[in-house]
Amino acid sequence: MVDPFEGHEVWFLTGSQGLYGEETLQQVAEQSQRVAAALDEAAEVPVRVVWKPVLTDAAAIRRAMGEANEDPACVGVVTWMHTFSPAKMWISGLDALRKPLLHLHTQADAALPWATIDMDFMNLNQAAHGDREYGFVLTRLRMPRTTVAGHVSNPRVRSRVGSWARAATAAAAARSLRLARFGDNMRNVAVTEGDKVEAEIRFGMSVNTWGVNDLVAVVDTVEDKAVDALVEEYGDLYEFADDARPGGPQHEAVRYQARIEAALRSFLEDGGFTAFTTNFEDLGGLRQLPGLAVQRLMADGYGFGGEGDWKTAALLRTLKVAAAGLPGGTSFMEDYTYDLAGTPKILGAHMLEVCPTIAGDRPRVEVHPLAIGGREDPARLVFTAAPGEGVVVGWCDLGDRFRWVANEVDVVEPDEPLPNLPVARAVWQPRPDFETATEGWLTAGGPHHTVLSTAIGADELTDLAEVFATELVVIDAQTTRRRLAQELRWGAAYHRLAQGL
Repeated sequence: MVDPFEGHEVWFLTGSQGLYGEETLQQVAEQSQRVAAALDEAAEVPVRVVWKPVLTDAAAIRRAMGEANEDPACVGVVTWMHTFSPAKMWISGLDALRKPLLHLHTQADAALPWATIDMDFMNLNQAAHGDREYGFVLTRLRMPRTTVAGHVSNPRVRSRVGSWARAATAAAAARSLRLARFGDNMRNVAVTEGDKVEAEIRFGMSVNTWGVNDLVAVVDTVEDKAVDALVEEYGDLYEFADDARPGGPQHEAVRYQARIEAALRSFLEDGGFTAFTTNFEDLGGLRQLPGLAVQRLMADGYGFGGEGDWKTAALLRTLKVAAAGLPGGTSFMEDYTYDLAGTPKILGAHMLEVCPTIAGDRPRVEVHPLAIGGREDPARLVFTAAPGEGVVVGWCDLGDRFRWVANEVDVVEPDEPLPNLPVARAVWQPRPDFETATEGWLTAGGPHHTVLSTAIGADELTDLAEVFATELVVIDAQTTRRRLAQELRWGAAYHRLAQGL
């Protein structure tokens, strides 16, 4: 996956005013540069943090926000009121800002010099004063933002700023996302449908359809040497079932998936697409449903959704950007079946398309029949997901608004081997427990297609939902049925009012 953070930055803007005099403003500049540098050097923050000159009047603030909007490298703005910055002068600039906003409530030094504090020190170090004035105006303007309080030497503060920076970068990727649907939605399925116009208005993503035979035309032009190179790469990365090895009776199925992969890459790269969907009900001239090919593209950062599910494809791409470089993986997923004996567990899988970034062992290339689709037996990677903490996220269209539903989970090993299950899979225990989580998910309208991530969690999802002003329902270890029912009612009322009657 190309590093999505390369070439991106967040701007560090500091508020003050001319009342304190030039000497104080020089100290403000020096100290704010030090805070910005600490964030820029922090391993937790994946993008550059670029300090900008201290802002002391409305015109300069408006100009800085406009420049942030127009600079494609800038994915978000961090603001800190080092001294008292009268917040009326921030109104026009904030009203113009179109990039994600982080309000950092901090101060230059973690400890107070108790023995030497005087009024000069108090006038200089009054973020506790200035940030409250600024916070009020943010609330008065109903500005979507993330607020982080604490000193930048605190790992938790750096981690939260880093989570916001990941969300801001992912939001930038979503706003430029182009998604190719090969065919339409699976017939008669409700939850994978959605308002593509509203998605482009709110998220910026462009979702359009291409005939699957547009892809087939590219598949037919792939040269054998390109297929040979991919098959050699498969041999370096994966185990092979005996019948799928070169010379084996099923090896041609593997080569055909390599041909699809080469064609898909070419089609997506030429069109500037970073996400796509397929549909087993509409395969045109394809001899196999894309399986191994899709898994490989997901591993490289592309978003994918089965059966025409463009919302999940777009969500997967967005979360892959947010998770880039972190341990763990992020994959297309589907709740398939349950183990209700003992501690209940969910077995997730899909027909073929689960991303190998979540694998706990070396994936194995296998060829098996596919009971639906009516085509040749497709090659796929088979593996079991690695244990660890994770989150399952689904995107539904409620008609008047979009909702993201998330459930924090613990991915676990299966109780027993699965020798006859010919697909990649994950097993997890939902938090707080099976009954509360699944009843809550069903009540919230959560879909059956999801994104499973063991790389990111509620922090990044919360920041993303704030950036997009989108409803997020999180089911976690503290969730109760009563609290969730109240949250859903309150959320419905809030989001309807927020969008206007």
